[in-house]
Amino acid sequence: MTVMAEHTSQMSVDDFETIASTAPESVTLEFIDGRIGVKAVTDGDHDTIVSWLAKRCIQARPDLDLYYGRGLRVDAYRGSRARPDAVLVPEAHFAGYGEWADPAGALMVVEITSYDSDTDRRDRHEKPTAYGQAGIPLYLLIDRDSLTVTVYSSPDRQVGGYRDAHVTKFGETLVLPDPVGIELDTEILKNYVR
Repeated sequence: MTVMAEHTSQMSVDDFETIASTAPESVTLEFIDGRIGVKAVTDGDHDTIVSWLAKRCIQARPDLDLYYGRGLRVDAYRGSRARPDAVLVPEAHFAGYGEWADPAGALMVVEITSYDSDTDRRDRHEKPTAYGQAGIPLYLLIDRDSLTVTVYSSPDRQVGGYRDAHVTKFGETLVLPDPVGIELDTEILKNYVR
């Protein structure tokens, strides 16, 4: 994920969706815990990681699709709207959905850190809390700052977040637990960091 500028004014979800639908292609908007965030266009290494992951997932599990930048309603109670870098779902799962889909049926969400000051708060704190509360089984954080991949599992819908987190260094083999069940060799990720 890339740079986000935070705006502190509160607005309704309907107002946010209207604004998001008219945003220029050079930015993507998210709405988490009543705050609107602006994400700039991702860098080439970021996009290459998503492409690499998509190929690995589809090779291992052709019954799945990896969607890039799919809008999710991650918290119905707070009206949050997030755009994970990628979402892994059963094949054709999002067919018929509009811009913002219910996260039910999502097997895994993926975030890739960017080189900005907001990454810590956004990707390492807010997103795991929101995705866990939404009940998404796995959250995969590819952290280009720490050169690690963290798999969060066992979501806690009451408190938010995940009960388990397994950290793997770039270059090691990582096993994505059920319901995904894919093994990833993360050696190539070393090529996509500054």
